[in-house]
Amino acid sequence: MGTITSAARLRHDLSARLDDARARTDELFAIVRNESIYDRPISERHRIIFYVGHLEAFDWNLLAERAFGLRPFQRTFDQLFSFGIDPVGGGLPTDKPSDWPQRDEITSYVHAVRDKLDEAINEALSKPDKGHPQLRTMLEVAVEHRLMHAETLAYMLHRLPSEKKIGEQITRKAAKPRVKPDLTEIPAGRATLGLVKEKGDEFGWDNEMEAHEVDVPAFSIEKCNVTNGDYLRFIQAGGYKNRALWDDEPWNWKTANNVEHPAFWRRDGNLWLYRGMFGEVRLPRDWPVYLSHAEATAYANWLGRKLPTEAQFHRAAYGSPKTSGTERFYPWGNEAPTERHGNFDFHSWEPSPVGSHPAGASAFDVQDLVGNGWEWTRTEFAPFPGFKAMSFYPGYSANFFDSKHYVMKGGSPRTAACMLRPSFRNWFQRHYPYVYATFRCVED
Repeated sequence: MGTITSAARLRHDLSARLDDARARTDELFAIVRNESIYDRPISERHRIIFYVGHLEAFDWNLLAERAFGLRPFQRTFDQLFSFGIDPVGGGLPTDKPSDWPQRDEITSYVHAVRDKLDEAINEALSKPDKGHPQLRTMLEVAVEHRLMHAETLAYMLHRLPSEKKIGEQITRKAAKPRVKPDLTEIPAGRATLGLVKEKGDEFGWDNEMEAHEVDVPAFSIEKCNVTNGDYLRFIQAGGYKNRALWDDEPWNWKTANNVEHPAFWRRDGNLWLYRGMFGEVRLPRDWPVYLSHAEATAYANWLGRKLPTEAQFHRAAYGSPKTSGTERFYPWGNEAPTERHGNFDFHSWEPSPVGSHPAGASAFDVQDLVGNGWEWTRTEFAPFPGFKAMSFYPGYSANFFDSKHYVMKGGSPRTAACMLRPSFRNWFQRHYPYVYATFRCVED
């Protein structure tokens, strides 16, 4: 009897989570007006229409034959929608809207894939002693892959002009008293990087393995993220024109693109505007600034500081002031994340003023370490000791161990709650400007 109950609970949990993840991406596509679904808001990415088919093609290619022995029914679409584009990779895509199938054809494919997979998933999960031994892990991959796209699609749709979307104009949240931008001292201690498996069944991506401890010397870190107002002072001081603050590569990249402000800003004479998801507002100076790793590094250089390492972020976010203290699962403790702890899990399209969630502060009173914007680190994305690629998805992490991608930690307003675990590692190339990523500086 106990086995049946456990199997039913597992089936309900994974099926419900997959349904919820599908709802997240479906509602994103629903805000795009029909005539704009073939647009390409970010030149380095596929057209929006690609992603309508990609999410189901990924699930089908991952699960159908490998887990359930299902035969392909639309092999052309399985291949056409299988792979995205790594931003700032090789040349820009040159396809035309007419190169893609009609939306109703893709929608039919999506519905057919879901029907076939749901039937197979429910049958397999009702028989826990049979089926593919890694089925649960593969379903976790399908869920989190889709939730990641629910965020990265928001980056793309953020660049789509507001008249091409269906949604409400951005409204400013009431500004709360800002935490003073002081440095907080973090004493020396140890940080646990990677997924700690206490029960043996926690899910984590291959780059989260294996858990290991590192010594972190004492350092100081800013209590809150760098804001739009802080970064505006950098611009006004000539930060983009000061070659000494930039490595040769980002300097050339900036001048070649004639950009002198973050991607989420627009200058209108002497007025600075912020590009929200559904409209522009006067630049909210108390919001965290969203920008590229190259821009964040130049700002830190301007102050004579650095971006934190991945280990420093962990120590500030999850560590204890006591030498022998136990690390927390979240900055605020072990309580499950709620809206009072931070701005995450799709509750908002935009950032909040920094310091708006004091209940989410770490043991060292560092604010907003989870939510309100991913945080750039100066750590290159690389494998942990003992890394083993997923057998059914070998390129997920390994393809990006190239010294060009940098680790981001924390989470943004559009990051799902399940990916707020301390071991989760996000990464992007250092010049990609469209990520909901902010930063804070440290002094070693």
